[in-house]
Amino acid sequence: MARSYSDQVNDNNILLIRQILAELPPYVKIFIRGIEPTTASRTRVGYCRDLKSFYEFLVTSNPYFKERGLSEISLEDLSDLQAEDIEEYLEYLKYYKKNGRVYTNGERAIKRKLSALRTFYAYLYKNDKVTANPAEKVDMPKIHKKAIIRMDTNEVAEFLDAVEYGNKLSERQQLYHKKTQKRDLALLTLMLGTGIRVSECVGIDINDIDFNNSRIKIVRKGGYESFVYFSDEVAEALLDYLDERKHINALSGHENAFFLSSQLRRISVRSVENLVKKYSAGVTPMKHITPHKLRSTYGTELYKETGDIYLVADVLGHSDVNTTKKHYADIDEERRRYAKDKVQLREKFDHN
Repeated sequence: MARSYSDQVNDNNILLIRQILAELPPYVKIFIRGIEPTTASRTRVGYCRDLKSFYEFLVTSNPYFKERGLSEISLEDLSDLQAEDIEEYLEYLKYYKKNGRVYTNGERAIKRKLSALRTFYAYLYKNDKVTANPAEKVDMPKIHKKAIIRMDTNEVAEFLDAVEYGNKLSERQQLYHKKTQKRDLALLTLMLGTGIRVSECVGIDINDIDFNNSRIKIVRKGGYESFVYFSDEVAEALLDYLDERKHINALSGHENAFFLSSQLRRISVRSVENLVKKYSAGVTPMKHITPHKLRSTYGTELYKETGDIYLVADVLGHSDVNTTKKHYADIDEERRRYAKDKVQLREKFDHN
């Protein structure tokens, strides 16, 4: 029996975790094993990468660890580090070179790496592996708010027109467009009409779609299964592509995938990112539209129509409603401004 897309992703993540851990001290493996019951494999990959980044900083930039291998850094070494060492690491992350390439990290990436280090130290300290927790003494960097980028209603219509008719594409792109038009329209209409994540979208199998109940079974970010419901407009695009998909023989191992690439494999996240970039370039040249921006666009429209932030959080698969509130605070401002004249305190009289 063929393994599901989410199982395959999980398998690949486990192999990647093992590969990274092979370069790090043995106690890091104990930490990763310790958090396994409460984290997704994708999250653990992130921890492994972030911790490896910290160890690489120590051996390349901290004089005490110069010429040491990553796996040679002991628990005693970690106990001896000071908060200042970790602050230097955060400064290093803003700009550094590795293997001839330049790397930079923004505020959110630096905050995530510090959060990983804090969780790591907290685990070691709680389990008496280290005698000090310098990461706890380092303040989280302040995140400056950025404007939420999303498409306006007229831009959504133009975007889907570009997908359906190819009218914003180059001549060369238009030739290729004819081969993928139904797939692209189904995929991007689905994303704009349900707000699902790109990883959830590419993981859809043919038998996950239930047209009788207008819903699709997906695997959410945390690894749990859920249903998203779609409109008649989305159903029309999906059915149109399904008629075409039934006559395509996918490669072995990809037979169940709903959305296929030109190579007859399950379409990849990167391919969807490129699709969104291609079609949005001629419609919103001043906005950098990504699959996540399609998700924000749907969430915005749903919130405007319902005013129910808890419904939006549930539909988008947010585990914490505060995540949702953070993204749609500017719409709340509009709603408050709209409400200012709605309550009349006294009846107005004509004094003339």
